[in-house]
Amino acid sequence: MSISSELINFIIFTLQFNKLVKIGQISLGEFPILLAPMEDISDPPFRALCKKHGADLMYTEFISSEGLIRDAKKSIQKLDIYDYERPIGIQMFGGEEDAMVQSAQIIEKANPDIIDINYGCPVQKVVCKMAGAGILQDINKMIRLTDQVVKATNKPVTVKTRLGWDEQTKNIVEVAERLQDIGIQALSIHGRTRKQMYKGEADWTLMAEIKNNPRIHIPIFGNGDIDSPQKALEYKNRYGIDGIMIGRAAIGYPWIFNQVKAFLKDGTILPHPTIADRIEAMKIHLEKSIEWKGERVGINEMRPHYTNYLKGIPHIKPYRARIVTSLDVNEIHSIFAEMSEEVEKGNMVELV
Repeated sequence: MSISSELINFIIFTLQFNKLVKIGQISLGEFPILLAPMEDISDPPFRALCKKHGADLMYTEFISSEGLIRDAKKSIQKLDIYDYERPIGIQMFGGEEDAMVQSAQIIEKANPDIIDINYGCPVQKVVCKMAGAGILQDINKMIRLTDQVVKATNKPVTVKTRLGWDEQTKNIVEVAERLQDIGIQALSIHGRTRKQMYKGEADWTLMAEIKNNPRIHIPIFGNGDIDSPQKALEYKNRYGIDGIMIGRAAIGYPWIFNQVKAFLKDGTILPHPTIADRIEAMKIHLEKSIEWKGERVGINEMRPHYTNYLKGIPHIKPYRARIVTSLDVNEIHSIFAEMSEEVEKGNMVELV
């Protein structure tokens, strides 16, 4: 019996569709590259550049549930999301059930695609409130909080967490099952314990164990130490995760998303951004920072970003020193213009 070409095409389409990574009804492609939520980094200006350069899914900075229910200005501002960012998740943190439930309902009104819960932040001022990674000391409470958030919203709920509180409590394999059972729709795992903070090498072996668990059907995203396309491919193949979440490696270098995706697709190594590319990125970032935060705050909060964009460029110190101390937007653009002229004259050496 011959098979029609229409049936063959349908079978091929079905197989390809089933390979796609999905959070609820949100399709992210075959192997998505995500932007990690980072406090004081993952704001709309920074996210705009990451989206431009290939991030498949992004999360906001984490938002305090207590701040949201008190209508705190900084917390409310972090709810700002834009259609060009989609799919976009809003991340929240907290240690009190009522506040988390109310926050989920507030966040839902902002209409993100996803609501994410942070159980991974290791900073003491968060941990001491049994929020962020602090809740890794009480997994039963983590499950109760998450269950209530899932029930409080119609949005897909995801979680970002760590391997455990310390070396003796690396219980992420059990935690993954329990979180899935109460309805989360994806899990991002940073390959360190809270005690490690960001020290030492991230351990992805337990992520592989989770992926090999036949009970697990939600996407598992790996996070920690991915700083090159080559490493992304190595970890994809070695640990079998569904996607990779990039954090610190994207700071000052949003090009990493497309670089990773090109290398994963067919081994293409995209060129490093030129100095002109970096100058253009700084211009866009500054413009959007001022637009979102106002001129004074926008200029001040760009200062650490300049250092990251210009890292490693020979003889850049005098320009960088002027940019990070200037409070005048016109002066900053004049410095950008000077740098561009030096590049055109061949006086500023490109990175290789």
